[in-house]
Amino acid sequence: MRVGVPREIKPDEYRVGLPPMAVREYVTHGHEVIVEQGAGEGAGYADALYIRAGATIVPDAAAVFAGAEMIVKVKEPQAVEWARLTPRHILFTYLHLAPDPAQTEGLLASGCAAIAYETVTDAQGGLPLLAPMSEVAGRIAVFSAGETLLKHNGGMGLLISGVPGVPPARVCILGGGVVGANAAVMAAGLGAEVVILERSIPRMRYIDDIFAGRVITRYSTIDAVEEEILKADVVIGAVLTAGAAAPKLVRREHLSQMKPGSVLVDVSIDQGGCFETSRPTTHKNPTYTIDGVVHYCVANMPGAAPRTSSEALVHATLPFGLLLAAHGLDALAKNKHLAKGLNVLKGQITHPAVAEALGKPFVDAYGAWA
Repeated sequence: MRVGVPREIKPDEYRVGLPPMAVREYVTHGHEVIVEQGAGEGAGYADALYIRAGATIVPDAAAVFAGAEMIVKVKEPQAVEWARLTPRHILFTYLHLAPDPAQTEGLLASGCAAIAYETVTDAQGGLPLLAPMSEVAGRIAVFSAGETLLKHNGGMGLLISGVPGVPPARVCILGGGVVGANAAVMAAGLGAEVVILERSIPRMRYIDDIFAGRVITRYSTIDAVEEEILKADVVIGAVLTAGAAAPKLVRREHLSQMKPGSVLVDVSIDQGGCFETSRPTTHKNPTYTIDGVVHYCVANMPGAAPRTSSEALVHATLPFGLLLAAHGLDALAKNKHLAKGLNVLKGQITHPAVAEALGKPFVDAYGAWA
């Protein structure tokens, strides 16, 4: 198969769908890889490394889309990319369609087959292609929160770690999944006081075990959320419902009751955000303030560490990508977990949570590959 890797064009996005080492794997398996000139530069991969790995460098994205059958990206396609997709294309990338009707319409109109990293599953019910970026985002969330707490960045002027004789920040994490656990690792490691709100009792037992009581766990109810966000200096939103829009756990009316200069970090922003007042921001302009509470809602947090993120992502996506390259859409019959990643096919929505979130008809295409 001819596999194409365009340069990411979302603002402040420096990751790349395939680092050179992954290109070599595709080429070794008999596939042709077409890479847009400069696609890997943001992550530190020069074109020469791609050539050495066996890729063909082409001058622009138009050449990638025209020449490739499968497009491997990181972030959701932008409007100019929707127009380049055709029914012959397989798109393999993060999509996050639930809060993005415009992108959904673009993909439906293209006729392509769009497979979303974030809804591919594993035998344990996890989301293996989302997990690596969730690990990175959870860790970056704490660093970003610590920076935002500083006075010159709009925060209350609090050092997240504290110092001897001065208490550290209290960090409330909404959700104890991969993002939440990784945020807790960093926050607790810095010396912050950490509480995680979670609804899975087994997950809370796991967190309590691995942190040996260093992190407080609470069952997440409306009362518990309201109590903890008012105590918190930092609130990290880390909730996820696969394929669906994130639930709104913090409402506008809560903000005036929170500490002035406290910080909300919404890692769920790709799925619409779990704070009512969230809207996507960028690394260049990451924050805004409402009712005295600073919001950090960067929609591609892992893009700030593109080298780490690109490598961590491809370690997870590579087996699935090679399967798609070898068998096309027939790969979905060979791997039921990959089949769960199919969100759009031939102008129809094929993931139930996406269809429900957007109020669109759902077409059950999974049966064809069950």
